Amino acid sequence: MPHIALVTLVLRDYDEALSFYTGALGFELVEDTDRGDGSRWVVVRPRGTEGTGLLLARAKDEAQAASVGAQTGGRVGFFLHTEDFAGDHARMSAAGVRFLEEPRHEPYGSVAVFEDLYGNRWDLLQPA
Repeated sequence: MPHIALVTLVLRDYDEALSFYTGALGFELVEDTDRGDGSRWVVVRPRGTEGTGLLLARAKDEAQAASVGAQTGGRVGFFLHTEDFAGDHARMSAAGVRFLEEPRHEPYGSVAVFEDLYGNRWDLLQPA
């Protein structure tokens, strides 16, 4: 097994999620297929990569809807690596991404925690 292909992110609305992930974060849309039952198979991933993608999945019931924005219990659950921390931080901030802290420079790299449009926490991280 060479890698994890997809990670599911439960959300409220496909189009608002697509706008955030492709617009504010700069991800590319890999697939958006209507499944014929009101649901869609929507995959995004960081532009220019072949790695793990996000399956954007609209909540189907109340239990799933309750997990939107809290899939990791308030912990950072997603780690977005960059080769240009300052540039990506500035671009994302200008696009309205909400950073929860000022950038930090740790022994392991430069990092800042941000929230996606639902409140899921991410690290923007440039490894040392």
